[in-house]
Amino acid sequence: MIMSLKTMASDFLTQKRIAVAGVSRTEQDAANVIYQKLRTAGYEVFPINPNADMVEGDKCYPNLSSIPGGVDGVVIVTRPEVTEQIVRECAELGVSRVWMHRSIGNSVSDEAVQFCREHNIEVIPGACPMMFCEPVDFGHKCLRWFLGITGRLPA
Repeated sequence: MIMSLKTMASDFLTQKRIAVAGVSRTEQDAANVIYQKLRTAGYEVFPINPNADMVEGDKCYPNLSSIPGGVDGVVIVTRPEVTEQIVRECAELGVSRVWMHRSIGNSVSDEAVQFCREHNIEVIPGACPMMFCEPVDFGHKCLRWFLGITGRLPA
């Protein structure tokens, strides 16, 4: 059964423990903005970056396996080759939902998408969680609309 992006996003966002892979020490990077949005929206969010101890004033984790109690889903905002490593770790840990961010940068890897589908990991291959995480800001509403009418939202 093929779900719509809206349904997949809603399903992903029902999870309460979400890791954001690719956060940096630069506050305005896309991953950090997503991390801030999810944290403000009430999610229990965990920043992932093997090269940082603290991000946004919170403890940063080097990988998914170092998060106490694990997570329900992972937003990936990394280079595609790193995305492939992260989805393999998701499979090892039993993480069943992955969102590969695509906007200004691209985290989507065709190999990682295929890997997720072969390992029963629900995958959103593109778009931005901020287009669906309530309350959605005006800019992301416009982006969702524009990508929708141009056929550039993932299916």
